[in-house]
Amino acid sequence: MSADIRYAPIDSPFGTLHGAVTERGLVRLAFPEESVDAFLEQLARKLSPRIVASPASLDPLQRELDEYFGGRRRDFDADLDWSLITPFARRVLKMTAAIPYGGQLSYAEVAAEAGSPRGARAAGNALGSNPIPIVIPCHRVLHSGGGIGGYGGGLDRKRFLLELEEESNLST
Repeated sequence: MSADIRYAPIDSPFGTLHGAVTERGLVRLAFPEESVDAFLEQLARKLSPRIVASPASLDPLQRELDEYFGGRRRDFDADLDWSLITPFARRVLKMTAAIPYGGQLSYAEVAAEAGSPRGARAAGNALGSNPIPIVIPCHRVLHSGGGIGGYGGGLDRKRFLLELEEESNLST
């Protein structure tokens, strides 16, 4: 039996993340507080029970994340698998993926760009359920008044990512 999904742990400043790829690309990136069992159960339930541990499959992503956290990468090259993302959330996250490194948009701006000008709250929900955080940079979306807003990985991580990008922009 061949696997449909390959997964592996990924080192980060936040601790061990867990990544999963399909033949289409990166489908899931989970923060450390999500148990490996819950991570795998979600993948099995929503995509396929044919899952295998395969660290080599995630080596390219590990390198890209190392470069990103080291301030040496501004864009990710990893192919993405959008299978876990609903159509509206896909529009929101594709808009979010287009926000340049160090850039920021408001929830209302992202919602409007995704075709739902009054859907700031719905856009926030889509961002909060982003299955591929960091790579799809939902941390770059803030409240219209400049407040930090929410983040599925926690506000401390959101601040860390925003500060990392701000510092890297200042040093170039």
